[in-house]
Amino acid sequence: MKMKTALTIAGSDCSGGAGIQADLKTMTMNGVYAMSAITALTAQNTTGVRAIQESSPDFLKQQIDAVFEDIYPDAVKIGMVASGELIRVIVDRLRYYDAKNVVVDPVMVATSGSALMKNDAVQTLIEELLPISTLVTPNIPEAQVLSGCIIESKEDMSAAAKQIGDRYHCAVLLKGGHRINDANDLLYANDELVWFEGKRIDNPNTHGTGCTLSSAIASNLAKGFTLAESVRRAKDYISGALAAMLDLGAGSGPMNHAFDLQGVYKKEVR
Repeated sequence: MKMKTALTIAGSDCSGGAGIQADLKTMTMNGVYAMSAITALTAQNTTGVRAIQESSPDFLKQQIDAVFEDIYPDAVKIGMVASGELIRVIVDRLRYYDAKNVVVDPVMVATSGSALMKNDAVQTLIEELLPISTLVTPNIPEAQVLSGCIIESKEDMSAAAKQIGDRYHCAVLLKGGHRINDANDLLYANDELVWFEGKRIDNPNTHGTGCTLSSAIASNLAKGFTLAESVRRAKDYISGALAAMLDLGAGSGPMNHAFDLQGVYKKEVR
């Protein structure tokens, strides 16, 4: 039996709601074989990040090489990478292996508000990683950093998305969020702007939404869906995960990534 594959290059979240753990769950639920290269270990939960221990550049390189040399991924999702040195390793290896369907979630700040990226990493991401990416998925604050624009309206979103896409030659999915237009996101690709309306779900537990969305998009690209269809399917998936109303932890809790899992192995002891 053969199946499509996806690699996530990101940080580990020991509480399971974001990072590598959310990516692996999402990829599995979206029908691809999931693999990982860990950029950092984090000690975190729904209330915040306590500590970060980065992988060494050589160890990250060895992880990426081990995956590509044996099970070539049909898509690559990149999440939290804290330092410029690690980003340069990723860029070098993705270029070397001519990686396909590269989706970048520019994780700069955790849902809890904790900073996850050093200043030098932001510049390296902008200058070296975005130009080799298929898609970048910033939220409003991240898009302001990447574009240099202030975003306070739908028109500002359009201008910022064009600025990022035209400057770095990648597609852009700018996530609207509640600040501007609820859950409506804007895709800029091939000189076209496409709005995706989202379902407003009153759920305060949004830990890992960015990780989950980008991983779902990468999974669908791996399976051969177009970029627009991959975004639509990913948004439907994340809406289902939020609508399941999982409630864990004292802070902004995780979603139920396995909301659509059925069968004998899901049953609990009576």
